[in-house]
Amino acid sequence: MSLFTLPPIPDIPVTGEAAGYPVRRIFCVGRNYAAHAAEFGNEVPEQPFYFTKSPANMVLSGAVTPYPSGTENYHFEMEFAVLIGAPLFRASAEEAAGAVYGYACALDMTRRDLQARERKQQRPWDLGKDVEASAVIGTATRAADFGPVTSQRISLLQNGAVKQDSTLDLMIHDVPAILAHLSGYYHLAPGDVILTGTPEGVGPVQPGDKIEGQIEGLSPIFLEIAAPD
Repeated sequence: MSLFTLPPIPDIPVTGEAAGYPVRRIFCVGRNYAAHAAEFGNEVPEQPFYFTKSPANMVLSGAVTPYPSGTENYHFEMEFAVLIGAPLFRASAEEAAGAVYGYACALDMTRRDLQARERKQQRPWDLGKDVEASAVIGTATRAADFGPVTSQRISLLQNGAVKQDSTLDLMIHDVPAILAHLSGYYHLAPGDVILTGTPEGVGPVQPGDKIEGQIEGLSPIFLEIAAPD
């Protein structure tokens, strides 16, 4: 018996499935597009690096979320999400590729000013990245239905204007490489979601903004920014 009841974490809807995909953990890859690293004057990493978001801070596509407290520079980042479908530990890239359940559009919403402040002081990014309602996930598509990850277009529109526009083949570290590398540090398992980084063009949002993210072959993702609480 628990002392109190926690709010449920929503399952990610899956196209063609009555049941949803339950979320256990959310990992995010930093600086996985060279042009995005360059727009902030950062070096391209030789190996993938990661931060995490709490599943409790996840919302689904179509959410209306308040502009968060403590920031004056809240940014959108459009991402390609990978949903794990089988256990992975110390896996090869080939093994990792076979363990993907599906893919989805995602948004990594970021308090950019706080991320920059903490990074400058060599402190963790949690205040900038693990923000309430900052992991937005769209309806998933099974990997077999999506097909190979190649040069699918990834884009984001803010109030109808294109802000991000790139292709998945420009990821520095591809999906099998990311999963193989991450599985050297964690026992990955079904329920783990990995956001694979954002292309260039990230930028600030304001209350009233409407965000739409698109990746060819996937259901689009929608988010509306409401006034602060």
